[in-house]
Amino acid sequence: MNSVSDLLARRSASGDTVRFAIGDDWLQGRTCYGGLISVLAVQAMRDQAGSGWPAEVSLRALQTCFVGPVAPGAVEVEVQLLRQGRHVCQVQAQVRQGEQVAAVLLGVFSADRPSTLPQRPAPRHEADALPPPPARPMGAPVFLQHFDMRWAEGPPPYTGGQGWSTCIHLRLNAAEAAAVSSELQTVLLADLSPTPVIGHLRQPSANSSVSWALELRPVDPGPPAGWWRADNESLMVDGGYVNQSARLWAPGGQLAAYGYQVVAVFT
Repeated sequence: MNSVSDLLARRSASGDTVRFAIGDDWLQGRTCYGGLISVLAVQAMRDQAGSGWPAEVSLRALQTCFVGPVAPGAVEVEVQLLRQGRHVCQVQAQVRQGEQVAAVLLGVFSADRPSTLPQRPAPRHEADALPPPPARPMGAPVFLQHFDMRWAEGPPPYTGGQGWSTCIHLRLNAAEAAAVSSELQTVLLADLSPTPVIGHLRQPSANSSVSWALELRPVDPGPPAGWWRADNESLMVDGGYVNQSARLWAPGGQLAAYGYQVVAVFT
């Protein structure tokens, strides 16, 4: 099994391009897991554009457009530093496989800036009782072997349930989480929850993220075995597409990220 840390450790760089090799244990249907693709791009952004950044510079926003499928094998990420100001740095990455562009990402990195604004702390959630593990549905994506998931609210996929929102406890396998930064874990886990809409279905159906916007806050993830929590809501479902929002909470209760996605569901 190719852990996230293994994939990152084996990367190589030449000029403005960083190369990775993805194993078939990260497949999600005919493409590799989108959260992993974004993680590789963020790591490449840091490798190529983050030279000399102080430690407090962190990823604050990430916009991803998934252009085409990514098969297991060699992947290149070409990075371009668009602008580096006093407090904010904007970086673009193109994920390529062969001659095809598979994803285009824009990352915004920054450190805290001096401000006279009154502070409004982000909300927190209290620890929930952990529900029992769900039965894994037939045809579950291969990449899920890298994660643990527990449904607290809303219908699990393909159970013919009702409702437009879910609350899911999730984590990267503990052995992998210990070697992955909280920044990369946030990106990786923020894309993990399936769209709540597929809980209405009774048969597996392909679905795929079209675009994804993520706003992050630096957090302390706590112990590697800690459970994160994702709250997801389908805001609009029409024409085979789902517009949805998500909040991701770190194990200590801190709000780690807001997310917005457009998802295509093929039914």
